[in-house]
Amino acid sequence: MAAVELATDDLTLHYEDDGDPEAPPILILHGITQSTATWSWLVPELAVDHRVVRLDFRGHGRSGRATGAYRMAGYVADATAVCEQVLRQPTVVIGHSLGGATAAALAQTRPELVRGVVLEDPPLFGAASSAPAALEGNTLLDGFRLMRESVPRLQAAGMSAADLANVLRSAPSPSGATFGELIHDDALDAMAEAMLQLDATVLDPVLDGTSAPVFDPHRPLPVPGIVLAADPAMRDAVTRPADLALLAEHSPRVECRTVTGSGHLIHDSKQHRDDVRTAVRDLLALLSPT
Repeated sequence: MAAVELATDDLTLHYEDDGDPEAPPILILHGITQSTATWSWLVPELAVDHRVVRLDFRGHGRSGRATGAYRMAGYVADATAVCEQVLRQPTVVIGHSLGGATAAALAQTRPELVRGVVLEDPPLFGAASSAPAALEGNTLLDGFRLMRESVPRLQAAGMSAADLANVLRSAPSPSGATFGELIHDDALDAMAEAMLQLDATVLDPVLDGTSAPVFDPHRPLPVPGIVLAADPAMRDAVTRPADLALLAEHSPRVECRTVTGSGHLIHDSKQHRDDVRTAVRDLLALLSPT
C-alpha cells in the first residue's frame, strides 16, 4: 500500500493506492465523518486483479481542510481530481453514503471517467430536498448533531482511537443493540480513527441544509450500477423508496437491491457485509470483457 498526496488547486488530498498500477482501477469513497480506513477490509480482495485507490475527502482523514467548502460540489471535485490526475482512465467507483452520492454525481456529470458504480445507501434526493428535510426523523441527524458537538472535545482531550472505539462498542445503535453487537471490530476501529481526524465542520452544511446536491434523480445515471439500499424500516436508512423508484424510471442500467434488516452501515455490519461484497463482485463480473 502506498499512502500518497495529490495537490489540487484548492487543497492537498490524501489517498491510499494498492495493487498493480497497470491493472483496471477501482476508486472507493467513504461516507461523511469516515475515512479510507472504513474500506480496509475490502482492499485485499480487490487488489489481486485491480488497482484500488481509496480517497480521503476534504476535511476527512489525512486530507487537507477546506473550511466553508464542505458541500457536494467540493466532494465531487475531489473525486474528479483523483480520476483525472491519478487513475487517468475510466474507473469503477464504489461509495457509501456521501461517497455513493458523490459516485452517482461523478458518473452523471463526467460519465467518461466512470465504468460503473456500486452505491451503498446513498442520499439520492435532488435539489428540491435539503438533507434535514429529506432525512426528517432519521436517527443519523441526531448522531450528526452529537458528533458536531463532541468530536472537537474528544480531539482536544487527546483521546486515543482505541479508547474511543471501546466507547463506541458499548453505545446503543438505532435498533437498540450496541454497535459492538452489530458491526465488525475493524469498523469500530476505523470509525474511531476517522472521528479523531475529522474537521467536524464538515457536518454543518448537512445540518443546516446548505449542501446542494449535484446528482439529479430525474436524469439517467448513464453507467451500469448496483444500488444497495438499507431496509426502509430501519431508523437510519438513507436511500428512500422514492429514490429507488426514480432510478427504476430513469436509469435502466442500474439494479436496485434492498438489504432487508440492514441499517445505513451495510458494509460495517456483521450480518450484511457480504451483501456489499457480492454487489461489488457482480458489477465487476458484468463489466468483465470475458
